[in-house]
Amino acid sequence: MNDEVMMEQPMEERSMTKEYRPSRGESLREYQISMRFLSVGVVVSVGCKEIAFTTIKEAMEAVNKYVESPYEESKRWREIFENQN
Repeated sequence: MNDEVMMEQPMEERSMTKEYRPSRGESLREYQISMRFLSVGVVVSVGCKEIAFTTIKEAMEAVNKYVESPYEESKRWREIFENQN
């Protein structure tokens, strides 16, 4: 019976898997965030990665974006780091 139901669904629906997406709170608890203020700029540490910003304003904008939507920003920064290597 289940085979009949599966056959009625289009192939693309059967092959699509839903990506797990943690909640905002879960994402924010995943990594520790710290900021180190320098004479010129700021270094923001998220987990084991460090990102240098030339101004405090740039750093705060990036941190605020991360806090607003940590899952999306994590994906975006992972892509940036992967493209650097």
